[in-house]
Amino acid sequence: MATVGRYNTLKILRETGSGYFLDGEELGDILLPGKNVPHGLKAEEEIEVFLYFDSEDRIIATIEDPYCEVGDFALLEVIEVNEIGAFLNWGLQKELLVPFREQKVKMEPGSWHIVRIYLDEQTNRIAASAKVDKFLGKEPAAFKPGEEVELFIYGPCPLGFNAIINNSHWGMLYSGEVFQPLNRGEQITGYISKVREDGKIDLNLYPAGYKKAETSAELIVEYLKRNNNFLELTDRSPADAIYETFGISKKNFKMAVGSLYKNRVIEIGENGIRLAEKTGN
Repeated sequence: MATVGRYNTLKILRETGSGYFLDGEELGDILLPGKNVPHGLKAEEEIEVFLYFDSEDRIIATIEDPYCEVGDFALLEVIEVNEIGAFLNWGLQKELLVPFREQKVKMEPGSWHIVRIYLDEQTNRIAASAKVDKFLGKEPAAFKPGEEVELFIYGPCPLGFNAIINNSHWGMLYSGEVFQPLNRGEQITGYISKVREDGKIDLNLYPAGYKKAETSAELIVEYLKRNNNFLELTDRSPADAIYETFGISKKNFKMAVGSLYKNRVIEIGENGIRLAEKTGN
């Protein structure tokens, strides 16, 4: 069944002067406007589209990519505020509404907020809420220690970082277990460390038994292995870019790169650093 607020693969029914009509199944025929649509599409072909409501609350399809979909958490910027609520930029022409009742603090244009995207059952419209806690499970989680999960970094806290696990539960990354910079709103792979008796979940960024980096050189090698063996930084890169990526000074970075290059662990190019082929394998 086609779902509003998500990506769907739908069959093309026919072409008209305003675009293509797609088979929305129970939702009926859905218009994919001709603007920015690839040429040469034919009836019976399938196309992946995102479904949302236009300014007249009609279901419409687009090939544009929003930053998030229904069920996701996202860090988004406020574009406008009016008597209805705040409107966020989520990558589509029609902005995303956060009703006043769904705001934790007063939202102002230019401010950024973490929200959960949902389908409002009362209005049948896509909206967002900054009251994310109500969308997260309170029941005991079924996660197992060592399980790989997707994390959404909610933000720092006194003990480390609060993170949302698989869009469903709260988790905690402790400062003593984090060896790389983390940014609010970042999405990253993590691992379940422990599910406590009180239901709280401890997390780690590395699988059990993984040797943590103890030197700047190890940090660089680990980054390369987790990012397709390539790093878009060199010893000529700005110091703030290096610190944002590794949490180390440019001086320490240059020393580590020099050591790795000397030992033929990495190759240095014009656009970045690559793990040497024998090391990457």
